[in-house]
Amino acid sequence: MAEALPPQLRQIQHHLRTGQEHEKRDPVVAYYCRLYAMQTGMKLDSKTPECRKFLVKLMDQLETMKKELGDNESISQELVGHAHIENYALKMFLYADNEDRSGRFHKNMIKSFYTASLLLDVLSVFGELSEENFQHRKYAKWKATYIHNCLKNGEVPQSGPIGMEGEEYDDEYDVEHGAASRPSPHVLSKEDPDANTNFSNLQIPPGAHAPANTPAEVPHFTGEPCNPVQPVPQNIPVVDPSLLNAMQQGEVRLTPEDYARAQKYCKYAGSALQYEDVGEAIQNLQKALKLLTTGRE
Repeated sequence: MAEALPPQLRQIQHHLRTGQEHEKRDPVVAYYCRLYAMQTGMKLDSKTPECRKFLVKLMDQLETMKKELGDNESISQELVGHAHIENYALKMFLYADNEDRSGRFHKNMIKSFYTASLLLDVLSVFGELSEENFQHRKYAKWKATYIHNCLKNGEVPQSGPIGMEGEEYDDEYDVEHGAASRPSPHVLSKEDPDANTNFSNLQIPPGAHAPANTPAEVPHFTGEPCNPVQPVPQNIPVVDPSLLNAMQQGEVRLTPEDYARAQKYCKYAGSALQYEDVGEAIQNLQKALKLLTTGRE
């Protein structure tokens, strides 16, 4: 948006920037980033003239986008939209996590961690975050700032999950300009009841490749050459033979909730295929088949 962001709405600046970055790359991501920014902005300040003016223009932009994307199921159906954003966020998280665990620390990896945390914020437009996504968001945001600060200070970051006690991260961390501003830092061990989470047990979602349009070869901050990230072969799950000729068993009575869950698994499978994640797609389709034929997950 050309309209200057009022200082009162600074908290949403990175979500708006992420939306702008995805304007052409992935309009669905851009739409939901702006929807999150609008909803959050309304809670922050919708009364002062400059904020009200900014938010009204943002609403108009959202309405225009909704009309333009009206035929896209990710916009017209919340379930599909949720799957789209979650899949994109977790793929970006995976890319950054794989780089981190391989000891490849660079600006693009830091930005991928931070952008993943922003997109997990965006998931809240569909309802409360799952515990798993809550933990991924916190870990990704903290990791981005931790690695940035290590490189800035000439230190070698520690790969993989490490303790977060006493570390700080900032909601205003600026991945674009390589700076972590500190006007209102959050100390996890004091303000967050879940600050002492053991991230060594963090459940990383299946898959191991970068999302579409995520560069895989970028220079390190140290100036040393970086080897390209090699695609990791996918582990294709074994198809359950009992599902090959699946037929509904006897007196199975499916509830509306069962149908909704089966639909969710099918949508997740479709979303996974957008990123060529065959294993994840097969797993979700098998879950849907089992639920529909047995009434059980």
